Amino acid sequence: MTAATAPAATPRAWRVPRPAGPARLLRIELRRSPMLWMLPLLAALFWLSAYRTAMNNPPFWTIRAATLQANAMLAFAPLLAGVCAWAGSRDGRRGLVDLVSVTAAPRWAAQLATWAAATIWAEALYLAGVAVLYEVTAHQGAWGGPLWWPVAVGVAMIAASCALGFAAGLLLASRFTAPLAALVAFLALAGGAFALQDNVRYAQIWPLSVQGPFPTDSYGIFYPYLPDLAIAQVMFLAGLAAAALGAIGLPAAAGGRWLRGTAAAVTVAGLAAAGTAVGLAGTARVTAHGIVIPALHDAASDRPTPYTPVCGRGPIRVCLHPAYRAYLPAVTAALGPVLGQLAGLPGAPVRVTQVAVTSVQSARDNGIGFGGPVISGRPPVLHLPLSGLTLPGEGNMSAAQFTSSLRQQYGPLIVNDLVGLPSGAAVGIGVTSVNAAPGARGAAQVAVARALDQIMDLTQVGGGSPARSGAGGSADSGVPPRALQVAAASHRFSALPAAVRHAWLLTHLTALRAGRVTLSEIP
Repeated sequence: MTAATAPAATPRAWRVPRPAGPARLLRIELRRSPMLWMLPLLAALFWLSAYRTAMNNPPFWTIRAATLQANAMLAFAPLLAGVCAWAGSRDGRRGLVDLVSVTAAPRWAAQLATWAAATIWAEALYLAGVAVLYEVTAHQGAWGGPLWWPVAVGVAMIAASCALGFAAGLLLASRFTAPLAALVAFLALAGGAFALQDNVRYAQIWPLSVQGPFPTDSYGIFYPYLPDLAIAQVMFLAGLAAAALGAIGLPAAAGGRWLRGTAAAVTVAGLAAAGTAVGLAGTARVTAHGIVIPALHDAASDRPTPYTPVCGRGPIRVCLHPAYRAYLPAVTAALGPVLGQLAGLPGAPVRVTQVAVTSVQSARDNGIGFGGPVISGRPPVLHLPLSGLTLPGEGNMSAAQFTSSLRQQYGPLIVNDLVGLPSGAAVGIGVTSVNAAPGARGAAQVAVARALDQIMDLTQVGGGSPARSGAGGSADSGVPPRALQVAAASHRFSALPAAVRHAWLLTHLTALRAGRVTLSEIP
């Protein structure tokens, strides 16, 4: 081919680069987000703060969900706020604000892509941790089903932490903004916790609050889990996130008039949602089964959850909720010495049935008064609440420790109820405690209760039994005569053979309960 016949060279056509669409911007930001480098640290924090703590508790969905919501958020929120503040201040720290402002893509869209990339990575890790935790809990045989509202609160908390931190980074583009944002987030969460301790009703909306002052095993078992508080929390956190993201689109450099109008609408909607949630939190009240917000409450949640109890064997059967099936042997062993002495006596329970928390006394410090064991009904039934007790497998509590603790805590209360004493009259049975008993008739009740407690080996004063410690001698100097008489009667009664003692109670228990038995009549 000659030069004359060679085809003429044509100039290369230059292509105008097309502006990156939202999807492409998001893909780019996902690859360059600083949150990607924080994932190992976030995973370690989730394992330390949420997973390991949850695994140290019994396999109840309520306990695991409450641990997940409170502990994971306390660990995640400060770090997420700091990382997103670093991402938000990126252009300002590098002096690229003027350069990126002249790009074809709206500035607000690019900023949202940066925030979304960081949030997506954090949400993905959080949800992966939730999946592992819930899968293990399901395989451990937890009764019922997983609770998703606490998970939703966590998702909203992550979005809000990232949005607020990102907005702070845009507003104050400095290398010190990230640690300052993390510190502010931590102090805000800690301040919310202190406000909850001071019984500030509006502080109930804080994301670390699960069901207010209730122990984590006192709801979602006998009654449905009440989502009222969680709904308000999600509304509050989503509103904060929307307001922060909308606020960064308000400056003129963020985009055109239409985009800035949209940003203003998002900001107003977010503030309205957060304000509405705070107002709803002000109407919240503590009930026997959780926190109720009237405007969000479903009356169907007030109906008990149907279940078939699991029961043991013995002179007096012990029946528990199926969620507590694994603890039936420990509860039976703990109450066996008590129930064995009471079987067949007039007014003694024929069955022990676990019940939910039925009495709530709201105090200034968010305290709660739990109903103790109560004997009532015909035939008599011992209603036993276990909510709020440290269960085997919770922390360092072993089955033997639980058995001993339950016996010491509930044994005297059951005995007192049977002999007609107030619930705390015979607790701490040193010789001077008889002064709490009203008169000679009440002293007889205390003496019998002490003897039964001694037989169950519930209390020890020094190295000897309570009944023996005040029986006489120089150690009794200064002790009221009535106390010595009670101690002597208690010692006499506890020394009787079991059959003789049971026969006497069978004959005289009704009179003892009515206060018609004196100390001298105790054999």
